[in-house]
Amino acid sequence: MLFGPGALRVARHVDKLRYHKGAVPRPDFCFGPRSLSNELFVIRVSLDSAPSDFSVCCVIRSLLTCLIAVCAVSVGSEAQEPGKAVATPPRQAVTINAGDHELRGILFRPQGDGPFPALIWNHGSEKAPGATPEFESVASIFVPAGYVVFAPVRRGHGFSKGQYIVDAYRQASKARGAEAANRLVVQLLETEQLDDQLAGLAYTKQLAFVDTNRIAVAGCSYGGIEALLGAERNVGYKSAISISPAGLSWDRNPFLQKRLLQSVRGINIPVLLLQPPKDFSMQPGRVLGAEAKRLGKLFTVKVYPNTGPEAERGHCFGGAKGDHVWADDAKAFLAAHMH
Repeated sequence: MLFGPGALRVARHVDKLRYHKGAVPRPDFCFGPRSLSNELFVIRVSLDSAPSDFSVCCVIRSLLTCLIAVCAVSVGSEAQEPGKAVATPPRQAVTINAGDHELRGILFRPQGDGPFPALIWNHGSEKAPGATPEFESVASIFVPAGYVVFAPVRRGHGFSKGQYIVDAYRQASKARGAEAANRLVVQLLETEQLDDQLAGLAYTKQLAFVDTNRIAVAGCSYGGIEALLGAERNVGYKSAISISPAGLSWDRNPFLQKRLLQSVRGINIPVLLLQPPKDFSMQPGRVLGAEAKRLGKLFTVKVYPNTGPEAERGHCFGGAKGDHVWADDAKAFLAAHMH
């Protein structure tokens, strides 16, 4: 099977890449191909069980995206488990501004003119989210369902300018202690980090193919926190999906607990909060869900059963490899609340 698990090993070097139609931009392996739609190309790779060199000719988008996914594996991306792989939509790197800060953002869109509903995806605290399969994995869930996906890369992460929030936390902890560092993290999450998310929302709203009346927000870990803070701001989101919000930091940061309870009180859109069975803390779902219930908010909490691969039962469902666990619930939720 040509693309079966373990069957394909990308050669130590790509020794030929030829485009047959005009001048097409070369793939950007940091941020993905800019425009490869329906282009013919030949790429030389090697197989474990075949001659060392052969040519693969792709003439339709589906095969092209499979090869892009394979190339991602060659630079360290994690392959999907058997039966879970889906075509990865082409990604486009863009530059946006949040005040004085220049940020990177990654855009995925369906084919066609639209207007399409959109999803703002907030990454976690990882330093370089664009170097992982996260954005492609999320796009592979929502783009086939007809959504534009835009992932703003917040300041200090990846190629976005500014101080990395984890560095700021560590410096404050070393200089002034844990309490000061915890207060600082909350301050940054609700100010400049939220500003970056909202800059991504503003960019998405000005895209001609986006239906500005149907935009949702989502994210995991710090991104799950950002989804709740964005929903609280009443900036035009129709619904919010928060995955493992504060799962890593809930137990050690009472200031964050208080701030997220405050956010629940100010949210007036439907929220879906998802947690894996072995998150670092299960309190976010319990506490925030109880407060939302007390206030009569449209706020659904789901904790998944303790089954499946161990790696998919932890924080954020283990990342891209576990996105399939919550994908159907997320799409059903949006379908019900994006009218």
